[in-house]
Amino acid sequence: MKKVLLGALGLLAIAAGPAMAADLPAKVYTKAPAVVPIPIYNWGGFYIGANAGYGWSNRCIDVTAVNLFFVDAEGCRSSGGGVVGGQIGYRWQVTNWVFGLEAQGDWANLRNSNQSLFLTSPGGFADTWTTKTNALGLFTGQVGYAWNNVLWYVKGGAAVANQNWTLYDGTTGLGIVQANRTRWGGTVGTGIEYGFAPNWSVALEYDYLWRVSNSNTYLVPGGIVTPAGTVTAITANTRADLNMITARINYHFNAFGGY
Repeated sequence: MKKVLLGALGLLAIAAGPAMAADLPAKVYTKAPAVVPIPIYNWGGFYIGANAGYGWSNRCIDVTAVNLFFVDAEGCRSSGGGVVGGQIGYRWQVTNWVFGLEAQGDWANLRNSNQSLFLTSPGGFADTWTTKTNALGLFTGQVGYAWNNVLWYVKGGAAVANQNWTLYDGTTGLGIVQANRTRWGGTVGTGIEYGFAPNWSVALEYDYLWRVSNSNTYLVPGGIVTPAGTVTAITANTRADLNMITARINYHFNAFGGY
């Protein structure tokens, strides 16, 4: 009798197993979240932008009174003023290294003025030299290193500037001699640039421009009175350099939209 009862209980347990399993909730399988790649800023491609800032120049003048055969050094003067313009360029990026070419043009208002040390008007007042840098251009190559959307770079190449210089009569204030020249020199600089949005970046840049001395001879109608006599022709040798700090904004036409 006991054996029959135990066998019946076993059969009931076997029969109840599938029913109990059917009552258990089904196992839910979830998909692993997708891995989102970290955006990488792309510095390669064409870009165009604008810049504005401040420049200060140092100008030196040496004068040769040709008809009197002596040389006078008028000395050096420094002054500053605003600059504003634009730039266009192209960059290549190889891993973290960035290489580029750029052309930049700026309007400038850099003016120097000082009284002559030895040129005087017929009234006995010292004449005045005035020079002004009206515009400048930079044509440079770049090498930089990028930390994603932050780029530090150095640049160097050729620089050109348009200068106007005038010698004013100390008595009348009228111009005695005037010349306008476009002169070439060299430039080096460095900057740091930050990509703040797809296709857009801002930068802060420093540039140093220098120019070798330039010499020109001019006839002086009516002559200029000097302690040594009357000057009827002047040869002016000028030397100048320029320091410039600008804030820049660029738009990038690269294939990946900046990021």
